[in-house]
Amino acid sequence: MAQANQENSYPKTGLGKNLAWICRLIKGNLNSKVYYTSLGGFDMHDNQLAIHKNKLSELNDPLFGFYTDMKNAKLHQNVTIVVFSEFERRVKDNRNGTDHGTAAPMFIIGGSDKGKIIANNPNISTLQQGDLKHQIDFRSVYATILQDKLNFNPSSIGIKNPVVNDLF
Repeated sequence: MAQANQENSYPKTGLGKNLAWICRLIKGNLNSKVYYTSLGGFDMHDNQLAIHKNKLSELNDPLFGFYTDMKNAKLHQNVTIVVFSEFERRVKDNRNGTDHGTAAPMFIIGGSDKGKIIANNPNISTLQQGDLKHQIDFRSVYATILQDKLNFNPSSIGIKNPVVNDLF
């Protein structure tokens, strides 16, 4: 059984190093409610499929290391990981890849979460001006996290979106 101060291995990437540090801070009881890191390089327009596959591995491997580390330290039930993108992609190829769009998935990962999909696959036959239609506004996800995980009223900072029922 892993000790609380023992670390799982992380890839030697920027994200891997950042998540290892965040894990150390959580294990050290820094007591911050939110930690943030990022992974760039998704804004590609050429050779999208191959590059995107590599970028998703670059995202997956450190996240797996972080989650495993939290689980081994018996802290995973207290952590919620939110993976999101600052931009989305259009459906239609523009001969060099795809342009920025309006809808993308969010991943909510945590030890006490229900592990379910709360929306449907996008319908590419009913695009809105060439873009996917989002099913859940990201602000509703943020409102839900604020309310259900941080015990904070999202409307007190101007978030008027409804919470996502049964997310947690």
